[in-house]
Amino acid sequence: MINRVITSIRVKFRPEVIRSRMTPPRLLVLGFAAVILAGTVLLLLPFATPPGRPIAAVDAIFTATSAVCVTGLVVKDLSTDFTLFGQIVTLVLVQVGGLGYMATGTILTLLIGRRIGLRERLLLQESFNVPTAGGIVRFVRGVLLLTVATEAVGALVLFLSFLRTLDPGKAAYAAVFHAVSAFNNAGFSLFPTNLVAYRADWLVNLAISALIIGGGIGFVVFSDLVRYARKEVNHPLLHTKIVLAATGVLIAGGTAVLWILERSNAQSIATLPFSDQFLVSFFHSVAARTAGFNTVDLMTFTPASLTVLMGLMFVGASPGGTGGGIKTTTFVAMMAALWATTRGEMDVTLFKRRIPTDVVAKSFFIGMLALGFVVFCAFVLLALESERILGVTFEAFSAFGTVGLSIGDGGILSLSAKFSPAGKIVICLLMFAGRLGPLTMSVAALRSHVQKRFRYPEGRVIIG
Repeated sequence: MINRVITSIRVKFRPEVIRSRMTPPRLLVLGFAAVILAGTVLLLLPFATPPGRPIAAVDAIFTATSAVCVTGLVVKDLSTDFTLFGQIVTLVLVQVGGLGYMATGTILTLLIGRRIGLRERLLLQESFNVPTAGGIVRFVRGVLLLTVATEAVGALVLFLSFLRTLDPGKAAYAAVFHAVSAFNNAGFSLFPTNLVAYRADWLVNLAISALIIGGGIGFVVFSDLVRYARKEVNHPLLHTKIVLAATGVLIAGGTAVLWILERSNAQSIATLPFSDQFLVSFFHSVAARTAGFNTVDLMTFTPASLTVLMGLMFVGASPGGTGGGIKTTTFVAMMAALWATTRGEMDVTLFKRRIPTDVVAKSFFIGMLALGFVVFCAFVLLALESERILGVTFEAFSAFGTVGLSIGDGGILSLSAKFSPAGKIVICLLMFAGRLGPLTMSVAALRSHVQKRFRYPEGRVIIG
């Protein structure tokens, strides 16, 4: 009996057996966890924080997780609780988290002249959520070029604006930091009140918004639009059409609803000129889609507006982008399926194309699993912490959507700064799940099963 157990253990832990079980989703989860661990160690170094002011291990874990998962929730002020080294470590983690650790590793591998193997190509396919591994290395090169070019242009525009109030050196550093943070949908800021001081600055608001949207729509969309512009394809992909349409509708709808709900709220925007009211509403409609910048104190928003923001945060960005949430395509597929069911139609169609049944099923699986996970974590937080239910629920949705918006203390710190170590770990789990996605996490956690070659007889169930 003992010999059988020992033999079984030896078989299970053979290198070839372990490698066979390391599927792309599992490797992706382990890779992101490894980057977070490395970031935590760097942030705990003595020269990452001011002399005599070390941070607790749980706060280092939280900051590293928030950076790698491009969230922006903060329990320590980047401008005062970290040195320049600590800030740069955080920014590098944001960039690695936004691109994905596999893309970053691929870029470094290409720079030293090594080839990319099939296993790495499959990991890249999983990381960027693209349908095929063919041409993935060329795709990664395009991602790098797009990222560098977009962040450089964004940094230049922000530099011109920051130069009005900061000296050239500080303006340049702040511009680069906020451009990288915005494009990667992170929401980290070096300013003590985030972007509240730039509430009426159209240049800063539009530059940050453009970077957020650019990073959030996904690299697949950019690649497809380039191919379409070069006439390499006759029509954009259905995916591209859905992402662009959903992004436009969510931003426009969010802007309108936020303005309607807040236009008579003297604590938020009622006292501002109409142009500034529109700008604030537009900016927060964009920022709620996974980038936690804010130009007004969210504690002044009405509960209805905060609920709208939670909805936008839950939907999040688009597949292959730098944000979290259930993704725009998932949300659209669910809404289209509900509309088709309401009309009694068997097929779910969008832009004169039929959506496969398995895609619709996956969209509902992702949506329901994500909602259940967020609600469960919010319940755990309410049991652990003594904060208001609205604030805790908002924090949970913000963490899962990798957004970073928070009903905190009116300053730069998030509500999570008041949480116990256990509460902070729950938020870390939400950020991690939101960045990788419910489907990747569930596939990584569950054992793969051989597909059945038979079907059971159909049975009728009374519903409704």
